[in-house]
Amino acid sequence: VQLQASGGGLVQAGGSLSFSCAASGISIDYYTIGWFRQAPGKQREGVAAIGDNGRSMYLDSLEGRFIVSRDVAKNTVYLQIINLKPEDTAVYYCAASKQWDFTALSQSSYVYWGQGTQVTVSS
Repeated sequence: VQLQASGGGLVQAGGSLSFSCAASGISIDYYTIGWFRQAPGKQREGVAAIGDNGRSMYLDSLEGRFIVSRDVAKNTVYLQIINLKPEDTAVYYCAASKQWDFTALSQSSYVYWGQGTQVTVSS
């Protein structure tokens, strides 16, 4: 199983970024795909997830700036972040879980992880 995350980079505050997570070895039609981030000196946190049913879940504090979507035909999940803030600076990871429930933003339920992609937001 491989999850290939891409799309990070350096962006100014107020800008936007789009990430993709291309899965191989599993079908995202049967998995929850979550997005997590880890800022320097902080614990990894779940920011968004999309279930095998196509439903999405977000971390409440993100104020609607994160949008998760998927293309089953391409076996790829996407994360768009708008109105980026310096506090969004982190390494972003995608991961796969067989569960879709209230734990969808908890990393403990995820079994496969991508390698992470760096996002740096300048003020």
